[in-house]
Amino acid sequence: MPSLLFCGPKMAACGIVISIWGVIMLVMLGIFFSAKSAVLIEDVPFTEEDIRNDKNPPGTIYGLYNQVGINCFIAAAIYVAVGAVSLCQVRLNKRQEYMVT
Repeated sequence: MPSLLFCGPKMAACGIVISIWGVIMLVMLGIFFSAKSAVLIEDVPFTEEDIRNDKNPPGTIYGLYNQVGINCFIAAAIYVAVGAVSLCQVRLNKRQEYMVT
């Protein structure tokens, strides 16, 4: 029977730690982008030409803030999936320790 084990116990534990940190960081960034934090204006992708040619510049900037916030939440969900895979790997490694081959 083929094994689904593809990484060792240390790498799986490292994946869990990095996933937890990534989820916390990206969820907080998503919240702050959705709240339109002025400190994060440098991370919103726009140019001066976009603002000059627009009739409603604040609306465009707020839309970009929301889009970046959604991207952060999507990335956090990907980190949750990676953390789940790492957790499965930890459990498979623990089960393999008790198996006699």
